[in-house]
Amino acid sequence: MSRWLAALPLVVLVGLALLFGIYSLNRNPDVQPKALVGKPMPELVLPSLEDGRDVAVREATAGGPVLVNFFASWCAPCEIEHPVLMDLKQRQIRVVGIAYKDAPENTRAFLTRLGDPYAARLVDRDGRAGIEFGVTGVPETYLIGADGMIIDKHTGPLTGADAERLIARAGR
Repeated sequence: MSRWLAALPLVVLVGLALLFGIYSLNRNPDVQPKALVGKPMPELVLPSLEDGRDVAVREATAGGPVLVNFFASWCAPCEIEHPVLMDLKQRQIRVVGIAYKDAPENTRAFLTRLGDPYAARLVDRDGRAGIEFGVTGVPETYLIGADGMIIDKHTGPLTGADAERLIARAGR
């Protein structure tokens, strides 16, 4: 009997390893949650990066379709996608930037250094807006329709092809 008790932790450990192994084999790592796609954009008010004045996100995205891009100065992939965002600005495609969990002075320095592709710049200092949108990490970009509905979501840095796909979904 004492032999079984001594082996019990090993049996439990092997059982847990099997459970985790079966879970990981059946999990698709490419699946990205898009829970809010097809639903209205969250009703949020965030401070403006320029003057701290409260701005309704719906007001900033009025006249859509528009892209809403969650980014941060501390985010290396955000620097990778930045040239794509600058190209969108050159093409007159509106992008609203939301600085996610970032200090405003760091965000300003980031945009000064790389250029400012945003039609509006909002600050989500505590990450509350990110939670409401369902952000899983930065950068993330949402396509918002003129009616305030979330049409699509892209997780990770935008490439030119990703941007074209979003623009096509917007009907442009």
